[in-house]
Amino acid sequence: MAATQINRALDFVRDAVGEASALWWRFFDWLAMVEWRQLYLIWFLVVAFAIVLRMGEPATWFILISFAIKVLAGGKRRAELVAKEASDKANVATLERRLMEAKMAALQAQVEPHFLFNTLALIGQLIETDPKEAARVHAHLVEYLRSSLPQMRAGTGATLGKQVELSRAYLAIMQARMKERLAVRWEVPDFLGSAPFPPMMLQTLIENAIKHGLEPKVAGGTILVRAQVVGAILHVDVCDDGVGMNLHAGEGVGLANIRERLALLYGAQAELVIEIPPGGGACASIRLPYRMTEEG
Repeated sequence: MAATQINRALDFVRDAVGEASALWWRFFDWLAMVEWRQLYLIWFLVVAFAIVLRMGEPATWFILISFAIKVLAGGKRRAELVAKEASDKANVATLERRLMEAKMAALQAQVEPHFLFNTLALIGQLIETDPKEAARVHAHLVEYLRSSLPQMRAGTGATLGKQVELSRAYLAIMQARMKERLAVRWEVPDFLGSAPFPPMMLQTLIENAIKHGLEPKVAGGTILVRAQVVGAILHVDVCDDGVGMNLHAGEGVGLANIRERLALLYGAQAELVIEIPPGGGACASIRLPYRMTEEG
């Protein structure tokens, strides 16, 4: 029984010492960070209360001790606290950047695999019926993979010119599949080729236009790929004269993917806009800050 009481007493003393130590270090850190003019004001209030309460000696000791700590150790402790705060902020920024990179990698990995399988099946069919066309589709597929795979892995250094090159290879394959049901028009000035542009977004808009706009239309139609600078904003549009907004309105993974990636990369500075052209069909537009080249 006596041993239990002794242990409780020791625990109480240990807790009291721990709390006192924590209070001391909080007081020490406060002294290190507080400005001198604020400390002068606190000393003035302490003296005022000491006169009223007739506690001159404790007030004097408080002022002397706080002054000595502030002068002798305050500067060093303040530098340590500032350095720790800066280090914590840097660590948080690093974690946030890594999280964003991980999200970007996950989003870019959401690539529709059916395109590759369908293209390989098409080549297999053409080998028997039209070997020359099979060779051309195979060449377009190799060009497409050569352009797309590094971009899906890295996601850096992507430009509008590279995305146009990739999309041309993709559309050449789709034209081999859809024949005369798919026509393509390009209105992308050469000087915009060096403008930074996120990878795979242009192709996603084209895929969406074909899948939801032109393939459901018996006669097919035309895709217009257009780029222009309006003010300081780069507009990259993919328009089609397909079945229209009724089918486009059902926004799936592709367009949601673009919206999320734009938010991660540019925040509120970029957007995906879906519009109905006067002649029908649909027009999807990616709008983001225009830069002539990638910033180092």
